[in-house]
Amino acid sequence: MASPAGLACVRCGAAYPISRYAVDCERCRGEAPANLTVTYAPDAFAGITRGAVASGPLTLWRYAAFLPVDARDAVSLGEGLTPLVPAPRLGAAFGARLYVKDESRNPTWSFKDRLATVVVSAARTLGARVIASSSSGNAGAAVAAYAARAGLPCVVFTFQAAAGPMVTQMRAYGALVVAVRDKADRWKLLEAGVQRFGWFPTSPFVAPVVGSNPLGIEGYKTLAYEIAEQLDWQAPDWCVLPVCYGDALYGVWKGFEDLRRLGWIARSPRLVAAEIYGSLAATLAAGGDRLLDVPKTHDSIAASIGATQSTYQALHALRASRGVAVAIRDDELMTWQARMAAEEGLYAEPSSVAPVAAVQRLRADGAIGRDDSVVAVITAGGLKDPAPTARHQGDVPVVPADLDAALDTLRSVYGVTLGDDA
Repeated sequence: MASPAGLACVRCGAAYPISRYAVDCERCRGEAPANLTVTYAPDAFAGITRGAVASGPLTLWRYAAFLPVDARDAVSLGEGLTPLVPAPRLGAAFGARLYVKDESRNPTWSFKDRLATVVVSAARTLGARVIASSSSGNAGAAVAAYAARAGLPCVVFTFQAAAGPMVTQMRAYGALVVAVRDKADRWKLLEAGVQRFGWFPTSPFVAPVVGSNPLGIEGYKTLAYEIAEQLDWQAPDWCVLPVCYGDALYGVWKGFEDLRRLGWIARSPRLVAAEIYGSLAATLAAGGDRLLDVPKTHDSIAASIGATQSTYQALHALRASRGVAVAIRDDELMTWQARMAAEEGLYAEPSSVAPVAAVQRLRADGAIGRDDSVVAVITAGGLKDPAPTARHQGDVPVVPADLDAALDTLRSVYGVTLGDDA
């Protein structure tokens, strides 16, 4: 465990005690709302060695020395150490060395388990009595599971359009789930529960959204640690994530910076935010620190990253890493979801495919070089939200009990010839 020195504003650096995890920066609130981040003493990580990490458990808690919770207090389901899968066919299509960090292998099948294990562990050590979240799906499912593991009640505020399988998953873990009609009302309810009853918030807790509980965001640093370790302590040239409010993006940046300052990697990668409506891209182009709220041009299938206004923490990570943001269309999501599944055997949730689409776009524009190494973080599996895939595929063709008729159907529907004349 690394003992936290406190919290600090991501934007202005104003210091706060660790007990202020459920507020944004009061100084920045009127000008450019910003989240807080956990700070440590300058020498907090000085004694950590790669050998000690390598001898640790086969979960993300092998990096406990970088986290604000003691491993002995961990609420764990075996999360982390997800595979970094080479994607040679997609990489050849792009002309880049592509790897996929497959976060669907986590216990609740998404990257949100990294936040959930750390934030629920912190909540229990701080004496929290109720865990609370506002979530469109994966975050609520993850925190519900870890709250169940910790023996704590969990309230999740979602909205009516949230994907059915993920809401079912939340409730299966025993979460007390209620939906609101207006998506923004989730944060009003959560903030009221925190202020009136002392509920422990794990997700965005104020509006406009600044990000999730800073204690939980520390869990996302482990993505950077794992990627570097899996690449033999080398950083990729680029790391690409689907981004809504940028919790994981900021955490990944912070994690790579930890390793760079220790000398374990020579440099941090450039980060890419794959978004839907383009808030980060527009803000980067315009300059300034207040995130632009862009028009909602359509109802995207990628609801979990469908925010029209991102956060300062995401903007900071992009600027600090010389990164970029790319707005992705629904047709690109469906194209690359199908190709990644058929060519690499990786079936991802539509939102999770956004990084692959962003890599293709940046490679075509020449921003990503032919010899660059690229890690696309696939945040959740396709069965989290299978409805868009099913609509795209259409109905399964029905055939009689006749092989020749079945072969004719395979030719006509799928364009594939099988049998003696194949």
